[in-house]
This record gives sequence, structure tokens and C-alpha cells, in this order.
Amino acid sequence: MIKVQVRSNEPLEAALRRFKRQCNYAGIFRLAKKYAYYEKRSDRLRREEREKIRNLQRALRKAEDKGTGGRPRRKSKFGRGQGGRDDDLPEETTGSLLERPLPITLPVAAPTTA
Repeated sequence: MIKVQVRSNEPLEAALRRFKRQCNYAGIFRLAKKYAYYEKRSDRLRREEREKIRNLQRALRKAEDKGTGGRPRRKSKFGRGQGGRDDDLPEETTGSLLERPLPITLPVAAPTTA
């Protein structure tokens, strides 16, 4: 349960802003959106599959950026240096991502004629 005490001489808007920030950090807004409507099992599985593909593609891009060194890497905003979380992964982990084909199907829209 999130509690925010209004400090002396603090405007109500500032306390409300702190409350919203704490709700956001706790993930309450995300849960409220998740349970706002019923999601069918097939839709949930489809969404989770899309998320898996997106995560694999992101990992693939990171692995390619590390390996080629084609473009310079940006400095991290958070002071962790050049690498990210997956710097400690062994080579066979990133290599398997490069060798595995990704099952990607893109919807193709019919061209509209005006």
C-alpha cells in the first residue's frame, strides 16, 4: 500500500505528483491496465509470442553491434560504461542467437487504389 504524507507548506499538487510517481514505480498503473479488460487465452499467447520475438531481435541487434564494431556505441546514461547487462554472457549464448533463424511473419496490407 502506498502512502504519501503531505509535508508542511507543501502544495497538494506536489504531493499528488509524488504519489503518482510511487504508483508508477510500484507498477500499479500497469496492473490496472492489464486487468481493465479480459484478455482471451489465444490473444495472450499471441502477445507473448510477439514479445519473445521482439526480445530476440533486440538481443540479436545487441550481439551484432558488439561483434562488428561498425558504429560507435553511445555512452551509457547510468554510468555502467560501454556494455549493458549482457556483457557477462558467454560467447556461445550470443552465437546461438546469431545462428538461430527467427520465425517472423509480417502482415502485408493490400495496396489501396484511389
